[in-house]
Order: sequence, then C-alpha cells, then structure tokens
Amino acid sequence: QALQQGVTAHKEGKLEEAERLYRAILQSLPLHPDANHNLGLIAISVNQIEAALLLFKTALDVNSNIEQFWMSYIDALVKNNQLKDAKRAIKKAKKKGFDAKKLQALFSQSKGVTDTKVPSQELLNSLLEQYQNGRLSETEKLAVSVTQEFPQHPFGWKVLGAVLVQIGRKSEAVDANQTVVELSPQDAEAHYNLGNTLQVLGILDEAEVSYRQAIALKPDYAKAHSNLGVMLQELGRLDSAIVSLKQAVKIKPDYADALYNLSYPHLLRGRLEKGFNFYESRLSQSKQPVTPARSNLTWDGEKSLSGKHFVIYEEQGLGDIIQFCRYLPLLEQKGANVTFKVKPNLHALLQTMDSNSRLVTSLPQESEIDFETPLMSVPHLLNTSLETIPATNPYLFANQEKIQTWGKRVSMDRFKVGICWQGNKSNKMDVGRSFPLSLFEGISRIPNVELISLHKGEGEAQIVSIDFDVTTLGHDFDAGQDAFLDTAAVMMNCNLIITSDTAIAHLAGAIGRPTWVALKQIPDWRWMLNRSDSPWYPMMTLYRQKFRGDWVDVFETIERDLRSLLQQKRKRNE
Repeated sequence: QALQQGVTAHKEGKLEEAERLYRAILQSLPLHPDANHNLGLIAISVNQIEAALLLFKTALDVNSNIEQFWMSYIDALVKNNQLKDAKRAIKKAKKKGFDAKKLQALFSQSKGVTDTKVPSQELLNSLLEQYQNGRLSETEKLAVSVTQEFPQHPFGWKVLGAVLVQIGRKSEAVDANQTVVELSPQDAEAHYNLGNTLQVLGILDEAEVSYRQAIALKPDYAKAHSNLGVMLQELGRLDSAIVSLKQAVKIKPDYADALYNLSYPHLLRGRLEKGFNFYESRLSQSKQPVTPARSNLTWDGEKSLSGKHFVIYEEQGLGDIIQFCRYLPLLEQKGANVTFKVKPNLHALLQTMDSNSRLVTSLPQESEIDFETPLMSVPHLLNTSLETIPATNPYLFANQEKIQTWGKRVSMDRFKVGICWQGNKSNKMDVGRSFPLSLFEGISRIPNVELISLHKGEGEAQIVSIDFDVTTLGHDFDAGQDAFLDTAAVMMNCNLIITSDTAIAHLAGAIGRPTWVALKQIPDWRWMLNRSDSPWYPMMTLYRQKFRGDWVDVFETIERDLRSLLQQKRKRNE
C-alpha cells in the first residue's frame, strides 16, 4: 500500500511525499526493487546521478527481468558519462531479449556524448528557481549560458524550451525540445514537451508521434493521454480522441483538464447535454479560466428562480459573450432578476436585447445575491440540447441613427459584402482559423460587388499589400468606448457578411444578417461538424475546409455561390 501511495504521489508531482514513502519502504525492505528504482527516478529528476545509479543497480541486482530497470540504469550511466559501463549494460540487456530498438537508441545516445562537463547542482537549482519565480528574461539568459557551456546536458535545454514557449517563440522552442529528446530519449516528459510545442504550432502529425512516444515510455502519463486526445480531435479522429481522454481520466479520475477536454468531441457532434456537462470541469482546472460560483450561491438548475437575484458574470471572449447573452432572457422568464457583470464596452450593444437584465462592471455584495454563475455555465444549467437552443433571431440590434449615418457613407447601388479575415493571433484558439485577405480577390472581381472591411486591429495592415479594392471606413469607425456599435450599423447596410471565425461572425449572426463563415476543417466546437447551417444563427451559412489548411477551395466555393446568388437576384429583378 505504501508503494502505491508513493507511486500516486510521484505521478502527481509530489516528489517530497513520494520520496518519503519510498524511503519508508526501504527502511524495512532495503532491497525492494520498485522502491529503489522509483527513488532513483526522483534522484535523476534533481540531477543526483550518482545516487540514482546506486539505486538503479540495487533494483537490477534484485530483479534483472524488468526492462525499465535496465533503461533507467543505462540512461543514468550515459548522463554520468560512464560510456563504457553503459555499452556493457546495453549488451547485457540485449542478451536478455529486451527491445533492441530502444536499446539501440540508448547506444546512439551514448556515442553522441563527448562533453564530459556537467553543470553543478547549485547552477541547476539557480536556473530552476529563476524559472519557477517567473523571471523569464533572466531564466532565458541563464538557460542559454548553461546550454552553451554544457551542450550535452539536457536540463538547460529543457528549461530553455519551456521559457521560449511562454514568451511566444514557439519555433525556437521546438528546436530546444528536440535537443532534449535527442539527449534523453528515455525521458517521457521531453517527448511530451516536444509534442505540446508542435501541437501549438499546428504540426499535428509530428505531435502525435511525440505524444505516443511519451506514452510508450510512461503508460500512466495522464497529461500525455489527454493532450493526445485533444490533438486527435484536431485531426478529426473523434472516436480515438475520446478513447485517449477516457484513458487519462482512468489513470487520474479527478483530472479536470481531461474531463474538460472530453466536452469538445461531444459538443462537436452536437451532443450538447453531455458536452456541456463535461464543459463544467473547466471550473475545477488548476488554471481556472473563470472563477466558479461560490458554493452558497450555486444554482442547481431546479430551484425556483421566482423573485431571486441571479448574477451572471462574463467569461472568455467577445464572441462568447455575444453568443451566450441570449440566455439572460430565459432566466428572466423563470422569474429571476438578472444582473450581468460584463465589460463596459459591451453595455451599449447588450442593452439592445429584449431583456430587463441590469448590466454592471463589478459584482454586487454577496448579501444581495441569491444565485451566481459564469455565463458559459448557463447552457448546462438549462439542459440545452440541439432542439432547445434559444434561436430567437435577431436578439441584438443596431442603432437606427448609426444605420442611417453609415448608410450615407457607403455606396447605395452595389452589392456590399462586409468582410473580416483574422482574429486575435495571441489567442491559441486562433491557430488555423484566420486566413489572408488576399483570398477575397476572386470575390472582389465579381461585377457590382463591393468589399467593405469590418476588420480592426491585427491583420488590418494586409490592406496595403493587396491589388484589389477594399473599402475602409476611416479612423472614426468603432473608435469610441463602445464596441461594435458602428460595426453592427455597417453590417445592416451590407447585403452579406463573409468572415472568419471571430466575434464578427457572432455579431452578424446575433443581429440577423446573412452571414457566410469560413471554417477550418475541424472548427471550434460551436460550429459542430458536417453541416452548412448553424442552429445558433438561422441566417448563417458555414463553409468548411475539406482538407486541413486548404482555404483556396473554401473561397472558390464561396465565390461560386455568390456568383450564383447574384445571378438569381438579377433574374428576379428582370
């Protein structure tokens, strides 16, 4: 039982607790092979290689029929630059019939080690301390220094890779993490880190290889199973994704990240009740995206709301707020007095909704609240299914004066298409869903079509590099403190909106404009799969990539459909 407790603590990263339990076993059973081996793994993780070698050797002397004991022992010998001993151990392990491929990898590793210098424990501790305290600039400088002086020691490369990911230099992080894998092919975490970085960059096939290698080295690696599941979902292999995510939960039943990740394949398939149930696990994640409702203010979906003060508070991005604010009137219909805490720049837009909800920027006093919940939990609390999505449309409205003002500034006689092509690149969800403005060129050549840019911010500079006409709306376009009021008014003067998966798509859908959304092959969950319509927005048509990354085919289809639409319109007018 003590061994199992130690293994559990070890998996959860509680190394001090695991070490205490392993040493307790060795006090009564000093030759216990698993306790010696696992304690050796902890010693390796803190760079105490000599101590690790003694522990691995003891485990092997007691039981030489465990492949992992040999792998750990040989890996430690290589790390300690005892290459002759490592090669002898490899030969012995081969004779016992263990995996020749894995052993050959260790042999190749041993041949590559030429630098005998090893950084001091003090230096490694300093590097780790800098990183754990969030001093990323100082950590990067020290990590670079360590890798230059000790290029064959993996720890400096591992820390450098982690830092580069955090500061956004992900391509460089791949190189650093690849170096760690080459130096420590038996390090499951190294393969996991490489897979994670490749996945962020959208290099999914290679990420899968790395995750599977991490799992092969450490079958109970819950994080690797979970990330593999997310990556398989991005590849559209939803059944396999669910299997991997369930395996992560089987290994670690309270693993909130994996439970949360399980929501996505179900939501993509339109299984909203099951998906939204798993989606609630985001509230239990170690890095919570939003604060959970306080336990004394939690609504169970059943208690009467008549006369109750229900506080909803925003979470996630502008598009999410626009999409899910539609639930506020449903709570009012149940008798609740609703207060919505939301960023002030959306108040003017949200006040156009047919709702008596009070919009605020800070939470009321706890004594004034009966129930509270984050916005994205409301669909779950109301048992939303495909059939019960509140699809009142429109549910937000443009300002009439602004519609008239902008109507005078855009052409009257042309077919006006409002366009947007890029979301926030700093948002990891944006990977693969934005596309270049240049793809609109074919549409711009359609007779009597005028493209009007609804785009603001990152990506706007692309307008100067194209050789076709796009109407821009000047510096005063949505320049005030209120978000999207001008955008909504301009949309009402457009015949059609064509956009990437951004807040613009949700705004156009919410105000009931004909909207065509260009989606990557496996899109965000709310767009689901294998359908050209959206149950969230009746006036929306979805155009999907047939192959990952292929936007050309998407825009050829959009152009063809737009030409057909205009031809039909001309026939009706004849």
